[in-house]
Amino acid sequence: MSAESTPEPGIPESVVTGPRRGRGGRRTARGKGRRALRVTAWTAAGVVALGGVGAGYVYFKLNGNIRSVDIDQALGADRPGRAGNGSENILVLGSDTRSGSNRALGGGADDGSARSDTAMIVHVYQGHRRASVVSVPRDTLIDRPACTDTGGGSHPAASGVMFNSAYSTGGAACAVKTVESLTGLRMDHYLEVDFAGFQRLIDDLGGVPVTTTRAIADPQSHLDLKAGTHTLDGRQALGLVRTRHGVGDGSDLGRIQLQQAFVKALLGQVREVGVLTSPKKLYDLADTATKTVTTDSELGSVNALVDFADGLKGIRSSRMTMVTMPVRYDPADPNRVLMEKDKAQLVWKALKNDRRIPRAATEGTATGEAKGVVSP
Repeated sequence: MSAESTPEPGIPESVVTGPRRGRGGRRTARGKGRRALRVTAWTAAGVVALGGVGAGYVYFKLNGNIRSVDIDQALGADRPGRAGNGSENILVLGSDTRSGSNRALGGGADDGSARSDTAMIVHVYQGHRRASVVSVPRDTLIDRPACTDTGGGSHPAASGVMFNSAYSTGGAACAVKTVESLTGLRMDHYLEVDFAGFQRLIDDLGGVPVTTTRAIADPQSHLDLKAGTHTLDGRQALGLVRTRHGVGDGSDLGRIQLQQAFVKALLGQVREVGVLTSPKKLYDLADTATKTVTTDSELGSVNALVDFADGLKGIRSSRMTMVTMPVRYDPADPNRVLMEKDKAQLVWKALKNDRRIPRAATEGTATGEAKGVVSP
């Protein structure tokens, strides 16, 4: 089946129109979060809050929540060049570490490691009026380049390994290095969201309504939903965006389709709850969001994140496209996929030249057969 390009919701203008604070320090998560939110929903809610909170104690409290990593220092100068035309690429990762407060969430055992459960490349076009989002399946077999992590540790190259091994091997820096090696595109920013934070964001929003066209039962992600309309709390929402065995063909591609549908529902809920009319809800969302994400150092302050988000308010849902990186199932292992290199090159070339992704890039590629199972 064909992995079709589908419009994705942009960040609502009302979400990012709060007073601007001017440019601040550098951080990667928050600005990334805004980006990601468009792509991964939950962070959007948090950035919304950042646009409206006041100064003084609130500013310093939120600023102190933010964690960042210096990707540029870790990767050095051997990277693709910046576009230089105002367009930007953001790598958004959802981390499924099982340690700490994440231990009881989303299934799986605490083995002391962390994995990138969700990966999206967000390309914001020149003028910041349109965007394309490319989801990268975690189960894609790739050749991982040698990389240096943010702690200075070196990791050798590896062939035929899963895409998400880059993050578990060398963290954010190795994940960025791997994506840049695959695509030839420079990742200008980085955003990472973890399990526990995602759950709190959804709960702070009061839940997210969705409709399922069939029952979804997946004990591994702790999700059990009957067909019908539900208001998902944080734990259920986390289960939905992580489930793969309870719907479709049980693949990571199906999970990606569920994530895309949930993003639409989440952004719709952000509009409905009217967070900008409630200072307390606004603060709660901002506090949770800034504790939830890790960013690159350039977006490492509230000022920088708000300024970044304000620059995205012109991107509407009709101007956003979401696709899955062109892949095919691995004939040697149905649980793995291989990148369709020729078609993928159409995607990377389009983004490099700041053009729309052509339909030919995704026609005839693998899909997870879960499209339409969940809707806002």
